[in-house]
Amino acid sequence: MLSKNQEMSLSKFMSKILRHSPKEFGIILDSDGYCSVESLVAAIQKESRWSKISINDIENVVNNCEKQRYERTGVYIRANYGHSAEKINYKEAMPPSILFHGTNTKVSSIILSEGIKPMGRKYVHLSESIDFATLAGKRRGELVILNIHTQSAYTLGVKFFLANNGVWLSDFIPPECIAEHIS
Repeated sequence: MLSKNQEMSLSKFMSKILRHSPKEFGIILDSDGYCSVESLVAAIQKESRWSKISINDIENVVNNCEKQRYERTGVYIRANYGHSAEKINYKEAMPPSILFHGTNTKVSSIILSEGIKPMGRKYVHLSESIDFATLAGKRRGELVILNIHTQSAYTLGVKFFLANNGVWLSDFIPPECIAEHIS
C-alpha cells in the first residue's frame, strides 16, 4: 500500500506518461487516449523507484485522484484531459450555460482581453463547478475564477467537448464570452 505522498508522486508520473510523453515510455495511445493498464504498469516498473508498482496501486491513484485525472475502463486506462503530446478525440456536446475557468491575477487581464488559449495543452480546460475550477487554478498564484458564457461562445462557432467528471474542453474561448466571477 502506497503512502499518500507516494500516491501523489505516482499520479504525477502517470500524468507525465499518459498526458505529456507516452512515446518516450513506449506507450501508444489510441485515438481516445487509452492504453492497456498492463502496458502502463510495465512502463512505470522500468523506473527503479517504481519497480514494485502493481495494478492495485494504479487503481488506487485512479480512485483517489482529487482532480479526477484518470479513467479506467476494463483493461484500459487514460488521462481524462490535459494532454500536451497528442490531441485526443472527445465527443462534441452542448455544455451548461455557464462554465468556470480557474486562473490567477498575473494572467487574468490578458485572458479577458485575448481570450483563453490552450497554451501548451491541446485544449482549453473548463469546469462545471467553481470547486473544480478553484482546484485547477489555485496552484499558480492568487486565484481568479472566470465565468464562460457558453451560449455566446457557441453562437460564435466555438465547439465544446465533454472530457469527464464535469470537465469541458474547447480549442479557444473568445474574450467577449468571458467575465470575472463575482461571488
